[in-house]
Amino acid sequence: MVPDIERAELECGAPVELKVVCTRMTVFLNGRFIPEAEAVVPISDRGFLYGDGLFETLRVSRSRPLWWTRHAARLQTGAELLRITLPWPCDQLRRFALELIEKNALPECLLRITVSRGSGARGYSIKGANTPTLALTLHPVPAPPASIRMATATIRVATHDPLAAIKSANKLTQILARAEAEERGADEALLLNIEGDVAEAASSNVFWITNGTVATPPVRDGALAGVTRDVVLELCRAHQVPTLEQQIPRAQLLGMDGVFLTNSATGIVPVSELDAQKLRQSPLVRELQQWYQEALIAEANASPT
Repeated sequence: MVPDIERAELECGAPVELKVVCTRMTVFLNGRFIPEAEAVVPISDRGFLYGDGLFETLRVSRSRPLWWTRHAARLQTGAELLRITLPWPCDQLRRFALELIEKNALPECLLRITVSRGSGARGYSIKGANTPTLALTLHPVPAPPASIRMATATIRVATHDPLAAIKSANKLTQILARAEAEERGADEALLLNIEGDVAEAASSNVFWITNGTVATPPVRDGALAGVTRDVVLELCRAHQVPTLEQQIPRAQLLGMDGVFLTNSATGIVPVSELDAQKLRQSPLVRELQQWYQEALIAEANASPT
C-alpha cells in the first residue's frame, strides 16, 4: 500500500495543508487482488439484498492471522448452516490472506473475510444462487479503550438460536442495540435474551468475576461462541482460575467484582458502567489482559508461514 498525498487548496495565502490519504489499499475479491476503489459487487448480490452471508474478523500480528484454525472452523460451520459452498478451501483462503497482508505491507491489522451467497433470482429462494461472493479486506487495529460504558438494549435475542453460533452478515439486532446505547451516551450495548438473562454485548462476549471465578453466559442463551471467549476460558484454566458458564439476569451484573468484554479486535476490555451505574473493577482483569497479550504474541510466533 502506498499512501497518496492530497494537497488542500491554497486560500488567501494560508499555509498549504497536507494529509495522507490511503487510496491504494489492495483487496481480494472473487479470486483477484485489486485496488479497493475497483472492488464492486452486483446490485443483485444477496448479501446486499438480504444479508445472506457471513463473515469473520481476525487479528493479524507479525503478518499472521491469529487463531486461524478456530476462525476457519466457524466460517466453515456457518457456510454449511447457510448452505453456501465456499469457493476455496480454508487453507487456500489463508494463503490468499497472507498474500494480501504482504501486498499491503500491513503486519499489524484486522482481516475480515466476507462471504455472501452471490446473485440469484429475486425473492427468498436460494435456487440458482450458486456463485458465492468472497472478499478479504484489511483494516486498522483499533486502540483498545481503557474501559467501556455499557447500556442495556431494549431489543432482545433468542435463546437456542442456531444463527447465534455463526457470524451472520445480518446484524440488525446488534446494530439497533448499539445505536440505542450510543443515544444514551454509552459505548456498547448489553443484550439480554427473551428470558431476561444476559446474552452478550453487541460486538463482544460478556464476562464477569465473582469470588475469584470468571463466568460468562452459555452459548445456548444467545451468545456467540467467540474465538476470544474460548481463548480467555482456556487461559483461566491454564492459570488455575475457576471458570463457569452461567445464566444470570442483568441486575446481578451490578454486584459483581468485575465485568469485562472480549472480541478479536480489542481483546479484553473492562466495563466501568452499566446503565450509568458504576461497576467494581477487579485486578484479575488486568492479569487476564497480560495473559491474553502473552498468548497473542505466542500465537503470532507459532503460526506457520
